[in-house]
Amino acid sequence: MRKRKIFILLGHPDADSFNSTLATEYERGAAEAGLEVRRQNVGEMKFDPILHKGYKVVQELEPDLLAFQENVKWCDHFVVFYPTWFSTMPALLKGLFDRAWTPGFAYRFPHHGYGWNRLLKGRSASMFVTSDTMPVILRIVFGDTTNEMRKGILWFAGFSPIRLYKYGYLKHMGAWRRDWIKSRIYKKGRKAR
Repeated sequence: MRKRKIFILLGHPDADSFNSTLATEYERGAAEAGLEVRRQNVGEMKFDPILHKGYKVVQELEPDLLAFQENVKWCDHFVVFYPTWFSTMPALLKGLFDRAWTPGFAYRFPHHGYGWNRLLKGRSASMFVTSDTMPVILRIVFGDTTNEMRKGILWFAGFSPIRLYKYGYLKHMGAWRRDWIKSRIYKKGRKAR
């Protein structure tokens, strides 16, 4: 039986963050379960996050963006960890998708102009999103702060199912609660969830 292939993306620019700790726990769980695992940290990748001319001009992809695309194509399950900043993902993470989620890689619009082809079908995804506010309060005050990633990026390209896990109130969270979250994420890594 073929091992499941897991690609983990740390979407927090700081590799010394709680998001990084969570990504490491997931990675450890997946590796200990015998799954194949690859990981990239957005803060360590070298690329211009600005799509300067939109899609009017082809902007050559840097080696780290090509590696990102290869990892996405390689995986069965894509896992992304990121914090909510001002009701969305960090700018560097958005820049990664602006640059690498290109036509011909993630999607294609047909010549007749109706709908689109989802080029990354057959893959599932998990999103682990943290914030300093309780997720229920974020939802009430700002609406769905994960829609941009969940629907606009992953679903649009064909990922299904997409599992969403939110952890909040980090700024005031005690060590026991952080340890509980880490153990849950380790278990999710073992199950590739």
